Amino acid sequence: MTHPDERTRHHAAADAPPFEGSPLDLPPSQEALALMEARRSLPLRALVAPGPTVDELDRMLAIATRVPDHGRLVPWRFIVLEGEGRAVAGDRLDALYATQNPGLAPDKAHMWRDYLLRAPVTVVAVSRPDPAAKVPVFNQVLSAGAACMNLVLAATALGYSALWLLKWPGRDPDAAALLGVAPHETVAGFLHIGRPAARAPDRPRPRLDEVVTRFKP
Repeated sequence: MTHPDERTRHHAAADAPPFEGSPLDLPPSQEALALMEARRSLPLRALVAPGPTVDELDRMLAIATRVPDHGRLVPWRFIVLEGEGRAVAGDRLDALYATQNPGLAPDKAHMWRDYLLRAPVTVVAVSRPDPAAKVPVFNQVLSAGAACMNLVLAATALGYSALWLLKWPGRDPDAAALLGVAPHETVAGFLHIGRPAARAPDRPRPRLDEVVTRFKP
């Protein structure tokens, strides 16, 4: 049920007079549009070194934070896996995976270490909605997803490629905890970042008439 104060605030916003300012003359950014129209996801094996510099990664992460965030709750955060930290995290995940899967084949003993070493940098996006806030949890989770997509686009704009995945380490609470994810948090994705070593072919995209309808009164 919506709190009375919340209903009042929403009604007041709906009843507010329209803004009377003149529209700003902002030219379209053809470069940004072309980047978004051509963006592709490469397989993890095609993300190679060198990875982003500290300044480049910080710029990507700063752009990732510029997303809709109703209530300014900041319902997300990031964990960066880079350098030797990737191998250490991978070894810990391998040890846990082995305990959960008795009789694991020998060739799978270092699978998660190998997984985290493939890309130069991996950013773990963490969703941390506040259930006590007036903003619905679903809205907060969507904000975390928007942060992930902003990071993907920022990496692409800086000449890198980013792959957004969510495998076992992000779905298993014990595995996520090894990476620093708290019990009340959820992994929104692993974003692997590196230089593209190939050009990904486009895949079929849905036609607009398959996914778009226009309301008719």
